[in-house]
Amino acid sequence: MNTTDNKKGWSCNGNITKLPEAFGTLVEMSASCLASAAARSFSLPGPATGLFCWRLLGFRSTHRRTMSSKRQMDHLQRTSNNYRQNALYPAQVCGITSESETVKRLRIAVPPDFVFKAGQWVDFFIPGVEKVGGFSMCSSPALLQREGVIELAVKYTKHPPAHWVHTMCTVGSRVAVRVGGDFFFDPSPSDPPVDLLLVAGGVGINPLYSILLHAKDLLHLNQASGGGGGNIGSAHLCYSAKNTQELLFKSSIIEMCREFPDKISCNFHVTQQSADVDAHLQPFIKSGRITVEELEASVDPQRTLCYLCGPPPMIEGISETLTELGLPKNRILYEKWW
Repeated sequence: MNTTDNKKGWSCNGNITKLPEAFGTLVEMSASCLASAAARSFSLPGPATGLFCWRLLGFRSTHRRTMSSKRQMDHLQRTSNNYRQNALYPAQVCGITSESETVKRLRIAVPPDFVFKAGQWVDFFIPGVEKVGGFSMCSSPALLQREGVIELAVKYTKHPPAHWVHTMCTVGSRVAVRVGGDFFFDPSPSDPPVDLLLVAGGVGINPLYSILLHAKDLLHLNQASGGGGGNIGSAHLCYSAKNTQELLFKSSIIEMCREFPDKISCNFHVTQQSADVDAHLQPFIKSGRITVEELEASVDPQRTLCYLCGPPPMIEGISETLTELGLPKNRILYEKWW
């Protein structure tokens, strides 16, 4: 495998389909530990089918207690009821860049039979690290098909997997990954078009950026085939962060908006901006939180499909607002990060 991203200066070399003996032991041990954990705490349901797979929104009087307890759970416990693939794949880090002061972006080479859907995450197994990480893909399935790689954007925390990414991970580091998640966008050609509303807070942008990239790829396919847009009516992104430095992938998102001005749009919301905003960002920046008016302008109960990802209080508040605006609950898909 030999892949290169000229924009980032990344390269991936080597055959990762054959494991060194030590790494094979890691995969075997990781799978054994995961099976043991599964026997104690969760089962692995079969593959999801159909256009969309989701957890329906439901509000309970005990949600604050649930949120507090989930913060104490590790990734495997928190996602115990989610779909997971059976395969655990060897993988190798082949590129590292800084996406912001607190977020590193990894490019990871994976075997040829690795597959995922836009919006899903991976269990992330690291040699010598007991805890298993859980990171959403921030790349598209098309990039995987073209170059045999996935990308992850990991925010610095003291949680062992994230800490390892920021302090010990190097190009050439070997890990193991396993795809999971019920939060994805994977339309088939015969499905009716939808208007995507993507709402992100902080690093909750990762799976939504993957979905947005996939929507862009579908638009390119439709252009090439002479279609009129196919599954994508439009895609609007509402993305909130503390300041413009914490807005991940902003240049790429703006490029997509300019490439498909009638199809893709975005508003970047900054809540604690103190420095001047760069001129090229100004047309896309809004000061303050995401508003009801912006959401209302993007909601059509018959066509809109909304994906939300961010801190639980934000997701619960926005989903409640969307329901009040008439968007059916089965068209509001969410993933909370803790």
